[in-house]
Amino acid sequence: MSHHHDDIFKLHTPDFNQLNKKLDRRTFLTKTSLGLGALAMGSLLGRQLFGSTPKAVSSAAGLESDILKALPHFAPRAKRVVYLFMSGGPSQLETFDYKPKLASLLGQDLPPSVRNGQRLTGMSANQSILPVAPSIYKFNQHGENKTWVSELLPHTAAVVDELCIVKSLYSEAINHDPAITFFQTGNQLPGRPSIGSWISYGLGSDNNNLPTFIVLVSKNGQKDQPLYARLWGNGFLPSRHQGVQFRAGKDPVLFLNDPEGYDGADRKEMLEYLSKLNQLQNSAYGDPEVDARIAQYEMAYRMQTSVPEVMDVSDEPADIFEMYGPDSRDPGTYAANCILARKLLEKDVKFVQLYHQGWDQHGNLPSAIAQQCKATDQATAALIKDLKRRGLLEDTLVVWGGEFGRTVYSQGKLSATDYGRDHHPRCFTMWMAGAGVKAGFSYGETDDFSYNIVKDPVHVHDFQATLLYLMGIDHERLTYKFQGRRFRLTDVEGKVVKDLLA
Repeated sequence: MSHHHDDIFKLHTPDFNQLNKKLDRRTFLTKTSLGLGALAMGSLLGRQLFGSTPKAVSSAAGLESDILKALPHFAPRAKRVVYLFMSGGPSQLETFDYKPKLASLLGQDLPPSVRNGQRLTGMSANQSILPVAPSIYKFNQHGENKTWVSELLPHTAAVVDELCIVKSLYSEAINHDPAITFFQTGNQLPGRPSIGSWISYGLGSDNNNLPTFIVLVSKNGQKDQPLYARLWGNGFLPSRHQGVQFRAGKDPVLFLNDPEGYDGADRKEMLEYLSKLNQLQNSAYGDPEVDARIAQYEMAYRMQTSVPEVMDVSDEPADIFEMYGPDSRDPGTYAANCILARKLLEKDVKFVQLYHQGWDQHGNLPSAIAQQCKATDQATAALIKDLKRRGLLEDTLVVWGGEFGRTVYSQGKLSATDYGRDHHPRCFTMWMAGAGVKAGFSYGETDDFSYNIVKDPVHVHDFQATLLYLMGIDHERLTYKFQGRRFRLTDVEGKVVKDLLA
């Protein structure tokens, strides 16, 4: 910064003593909700009215502090999570839930005894029949346990002995927005903290130079269903726990780079001054969000160095790109994001979430799902192999899945080679791998139509409780008080699925 700019900066910098005095006068009159009127009311009602508020705030803050001090509740099996979210709802019938008996039922109406009056979406509720659509893709057995996997997923099939496949997930939500919101926040309505935010709040960070919770969205996924930033939002938790989206290109994190005409020293001086202003604000109002804002500015400054380093893949050897597939050299693709996820996990980022859109296949499913699998299969398997080779899989939990499954019947036109599938929350498949879960294991069963669960149901809240358990958290004890009620990720439900644990 030039001497001229330095002089201008000092000229316009208020004296902090003066600023503090002004803040004190203003606070005296306006800190209460009704200003002088509230002071008059206080004189009538006595000092108890105002004296009780700090005590209550202090008590609540103390309780939150006690909750956090108790974490982790037991030895964690996983130190970090990478969650591969397949947005749109992958069809279990074309991936992991093999139903050979359907071949003889092509075009027949789904028996009423199977549907049993269950809810349909508005997209297929008016169909005269619900014609059964067997998958046109072959399944083969793989691995030591002869696990059935679709021919669409040859690379995943090659690592099936690392997978813990759950075929009996179910949800109440039948439409995308409430279903994905339910998976990510534990409630179908917006406003609750996401899984990554809960983990950030409960366990904190192992790397002070990067966010605890980082989100990557594939640029090569079909944007059939929107993704909202609230899916990785902090809800009512302090804002420093929200997920930070990393993007491909010149600005991986928006607004992180110095403004034009600034250098690092300028930025540092500005942030130091801003921190003093925020500390004044904090001492006057005691708002915890001021502390959060100070921490975020400090993190942003450290990220100016750490983010370019972690985003740089120029030193990755050629065999890594070959393992993850041809798309991995194109920043922002699912494959490239898988490499970036591995780098973030190496840096001890606690929760990394990849979103890949395009699995909402109401029509033209056979060709559409083939494209989706081609875009994701090789890189997904490569991530597992890469983590294992580096010794990271043993304490990293990998999760793969979407917000619900697909119907056995075709939505709309059906032929032997072309069909679509509607949303189906009654049963669908996810898998986990790595830290703390049984490898080469399949859990849960569905009926011959992959329509109802017949053994070992796993609710969304059960999945969330199990994920938290693997991170050393008792889902019933990680709570946060908001608007007079203590909230948790699993609401008032959920149980740890002990059968999945190694």
